[in-house]
Amino acid sequence: MATRGTRWRTGAAVLSATVLAALGAAPQAQAADDPPSIVVQDGVTQPVFGYADAIRERLFIDSTFDSDNDGLRDIIAFDLMRPAATAHGLKAPVVMDASPYYSTVCRGNESECKADLDGDGLLDKWPLFYDNYFVPRGYAVILLDMVGTNNSTGCPTTNANQDNLSAKQAINWLNGRATARNAAGQIVKADWHNGKTGMIGKSYDGSLAMATAVTGVKGLTTVVPISGPTEYYDYVRSNGVITRGNSYVSSLANTVTNPERRDYCKPVRDAIGAADGDEHGDYTSFWNERSYVKKVPNVTASVLLYHGLNDDNVRPDHFSKFWYALAENNVPRKLWLSQEGHVDPFDSRRAVWVSTLHRWFDFWLQGVANGIMDEPRVDLERSADVWETHADWPIPGKADTEVFLQPGTTGAGGLGLVPTAKPATGAFQDNRTQSQNTMILNPDVVQPNRLAFLSAPLTAPLHISGTPTVQLRASADQTDTNLGAILVDYGTDERVAHRASGEGIITLTTEDCWGQSSPTDDGCYKQTAKRVATADYELVTKGIMDAQNRQSIRVGVPLVPGESYNFSFPLLPEDYVFKPGHRIGVIIVASYPQYSSQADTTAANLKVSLKSSTIVLPVVGGTAAAHAAGL
Repeated sequence: MATRGTRWRTGAAVLSATVLAALGAAPQAQAADDPPSIVVQDGVTQPVFGYADAIRERLFIDSTFDSDNDGLRDIIAFDLMRPAATAHGLKAPVVMDASPYYSTVCRGNESECKADLDGDGLLDKWPLFYDNYFVPRGYAVILLDMVGTNNSTGCPTTNANQDNLSAKQAINWLNGRATARNAAGQIVKADWHNGKTGMIGKSYDGSLAMATAVTGVKGLTTVVPISGPTEYYDYVRSNGVITRGNSYVSSLANTVTNPERRDYCKPVRDAIGAADGDEHGDYTSFWNERSYVKKVPNVTASVLLYHGLNDDNVRPDHFSKFWYALAENNVPRKLWLSQEGHVDPFDSRRAVWVSTLHRWFDFWLQGVANGIMDEPRVDLERSADVWETHADWPIPGKADTEVFLQPGTTGAGGLGLVPTAKPATGAFQDNRTQSQNTMILNPDVVQPNRLAFLSAPLTAPLHISGTPTVQLRASADQTDTNLGAILVDYGTDERVAHRASGEGIITLTTEDCWGQSSPTDDGCYKQTAKRVATADYELVTKGIMDAQNRQSIRVGVPLVPGESYNFSFPLLPEDYVFKPGHRIGVIIVASYPQYSSQADTTAANLKVSLKSSTIVLPVVGGTAAAHAAGL
């Protein structure tokens, strides 16, 4: 069998009093013939097992699908590390990161790839810190190659069923429902497994964790998705508008495929590109299997969810829609929200994240009663390295509050809690090349390609928490146009520079270490610091829609030129505090080229009925708080 590791020595079967004293634990009475077990001290598992001598395996499972249509079921490969004590009776849970990236883009802030340095078919370099940290604490770690990537056969399908079911194959094997073999073809059983698996991963890896959870597979006990897409339609579309076009879905499949297999997998990518609907942007059946939110009722695993509120890669509506569905289905859950962009919590709040993750896995996978589920449900970063805890999200006490668009006398329009007394109209023309900066800057100046509305300077803080919605009564002189809206905080402040290089963090030259090491792999990573900047405004959130999709994202219906319609579309979710003295701005545009990849070409002239147009803000404290802030 393709394994590597030292035998579990007799002297290690009983932890010595010296070792336990070093851990601050009292010696445990354990007979020499008792199986080894974890050690819990101060509410967490302790690193009492070896890392350098851990058993390492590479295993292969015949899947239930054929992604490349070659008539053979795809083979899913994964690398497994487990304590040597599992060969002598230790029952270990699994921490799994299923990924398409291990041989291409690679993982983590330092882009670590899997590496077999000595050519023996076993992994020597393990990306990320999970193996270094958790194996010595009595866990097994699996790094699984998604279908069509690295050592797995087949072709990637960008979150279609074949991608989504890849990790399920390993969970079925762990629980005796599938067969795995080593490179020699020998059957390998997981008789050391305790029956519980947790999945974790960032971005694509996070989506695979959620995709596995929504299958309801038995044995998946918890998932920790980090900044992962939950609705792939929302990753490349928004309310009928194409945000990533030119067959982006098939392009991503190409990116994660090993270079030597890209020509072979071209027919699969061509089929994806032909079905993705780039020609119209509407929701079709293509997106059903790439949707996890509607399948949340199947979830039996707990969820620790992390997302950056300023993530412009996997935008925050991915976490919010999934989170809302988890709440509706009473799934045990916790949430972390940071001020960064597409950044891993290990590189944002490292020590606290590792401690939280450790306690989370101990509770759900090892059965350690550490009280983590009795703590506040939400950790939220308010400003750089300033964190708050809350009972839930959106923050309890929030109420959707209508803020009306009001006409101005010379420059920008106003914002208020009551509509304008008399009918009023705002007019502008679409400009498909207008930049985001032009939209936002100089809000007091009338411009022909936008409408701007400003509150008076606030007299008290105004806290929004949740998903704002724009409701417009408008007409256009063309059969089609886009609509966009931006919520802006006009006020000088120091904020996390999430749009700068690093998306809010600076990578330092110093390192710290998280776990044990072997001669080929350590748990040491470069430290980071927050990148901050002082600016006169902040783009708080934004949203877009195709006017033809005003009734449904599934079917576009042309406008009748000159006829008024009701348009309603969400902005991205937020949790933001407007400070006293700052002004709230609402910018209304048509095309929004920095949000969409295919701006509208009609150059429509639009008229907005202000008396019937609002932005609905999820204000903590509702209308009373908005009144107190001077709206």
